[in-house]
Amino acid sequence: MGNYLAIVGRPNVGKSTLFNRLTQTRQAIVEESSGVTRDRHYGHSYWNGKEFIVIDTGGYVMGSEDIFEEEIRKQVALAIDESDVILFIVDVKDGVTPLDEDAAEMLRHSKKPIFLVSNKVDNSKLMAYSNEFYSLGLGEVYNVSAMNGSGTGDLLDDVVKEFKDDAPEEDDGIPRFTVVGRPNVGKSSLINTLLDVDRNIVTDIAGTTRDTIYTEYNRFGFKFKLVDTAGIRKKKKVSEDIEFYSVLRSLRAIENSDVCILMIDAIDGFEAQDMSILRVIQKNNKGVIIVVNKWDLVEKGSNTHLDFEQKIRQKTAPFTDIPIIFTSVINKQRIHKTLETIHEVYQNRMQKITTSQLNNFLLPIIEATPPPMASRERYIRIKYITQLKTYYPSFVFFCNLPNDVKDPYSRFLENHLRKNYNFSGVPMKLYFREK
Repeated sequence: MGNYLAIVGRPNVGKSTLFNRLTQTRQAIVEESSGVTRDRHYGHSYWNGKEFIVIDTGGYVMGSEDIFEEEIRKQVALAIDESDVILFIVDVKDGVTPLDEDAAEMLRHSKKPIFLVSNKVDNSKLMAYSNEFYSLGLGEVYNVSAMNGSGTGDLLDDVVKEFKDDAPEEDDGIPRFTVVGRPNVGKSSLINTLLDVDRNIVTDIAGTTRDTIYTEYNRFGFKFKLVDTAGIRKKKKVSEDIEFYSVLRSLRAIENSDVCILMIDAIDGFEAQDMSILRVIQKNNKGVIIVVNKWDLVEKGSNTHLDFEQKIRQKTAPFTDIPIIFTSVINKQRIHKTLETIHEVYQNRMQKITTSQLNNFLLPIIEATPPPMASRERYIRIKYITQLKTYYPSFVFFCNLPNDVKDPYSRFLENHLRKNYNFSGVPMKLYFREK
């Protein structure tokens, strides 16, 4: 499953800045106002040979009248429950606050490795001020400046010692299919229909499923492990109960699956939160099918499903090669079709094409439509192509000027690969390298 590092602390102590430094991105919003990180972010990091996932949480606030800050407090409590190691960030310029004391009290009971990090220590004078944080009873205080990076190396040296070595994942050869989507779209109902048992509680309360549940399926010639996950909730209002724990569980399930069934609600349509889930699936190079549930509730016209499908593909572009199935789980419509399609996408993701096949097919196309010239006197020449030995389809194109091949031409080549070989439902990576 990998190691998870949660960054916790009250608002505006520099959690997002530290997250950006650890993941070397700027994806968390950084702004000088309390509680601005409304979105939880997760990113991959690597230190001293250990890979881990960093979770940037919102601020930790107890007993606040502000609903938004109360929500953040709950999410952080759940993130603490899910992580392997915790960084508790305090602000050297503010000193110990009552909120820090409340947070420290909760952290002392968490039984997880805790690293107390005094942030914004930009000079040696401020280091002396950090000593007051020893009163929180969390042991050693690490002095860092997330803004300029000082002290973060020593901190990470000690953090990664707490991570468990990843045991090689058991590969029993059985495909793992994950059901993901926003709450209340019918994920548990789909699994119940497939298994013909009510082993998951199904109610109309959004977010009932709290845990990830694995079930082996072996029927009608299909054998795989089904995964039901907690719903990923839409961020509509700050007062809405956003279940970070559920999101994190879903992310873990996506990372450890082969194909994801992204369920959406036919009445609500394909929303921004569905797109966010699809991006996580793509980022992790997993196969995907989109299942539009509750199709029985939609008024039908002559082109209803074609129009609906087109709207989805417009939103998912440029990745449009995704099977879309319209179902009514409650009426057991197209359930077998869903099974067949998941299995087909799994096979698509596993397929290997020989180097000779690839070159015989693609080189004539490249010769007929070569890449645009890099400059007036620089022609890009692609010499040959081979498929990499990754667990998802990835291809390397050896050429003289790899940095000059632009995205549109890369998509042109990908489209030809998709047209000739069946990669439906599978994200694909193309690399250009110098021979």
